[in-house]
Amino acid sequence: MTEEPIDPGEIGERDAPPIEEKPYKIIFEANRCIGAGKCAEVSDNWELDLSTGIASPNTFFIDSSTLEANVRAAEVCPAKKDRGVIHVIDRESGEEVAPDPEGDGTVSVDW
Repeated sequence: MTEEPIDPGEIGERDAPPIEEKPYKIIFEANRCIGAGKCAEVSDNWELDLSTGIASPNTFFIDSSTLEANVRAAEVCPAKKDRGVIHVIDRESGEEVAPDPEGDGTVSVDW
């Protein structure tokens, strides 16, 4: 039996808050984090754990009040040759808001 690839848009949705409350979500490829800490420099939602060298978000579901800072965190992430490992997704459309390296809203998660 062949397994279907994981749809990044479905990650975390089972336990998610209503889209009306938190219309955006973060998908984080933690296994590819290089510990640069750029995300934590530009967003209060991100922290770099100095003992592990891995960043992590305080929350994966966000509203418009924290969208800009999380978009910035995604854009400054240098991992994956500057394609980033932080992905901000519009939960209603399923499109990637940031970093969106293809420029077409395609989710750029690599797994």
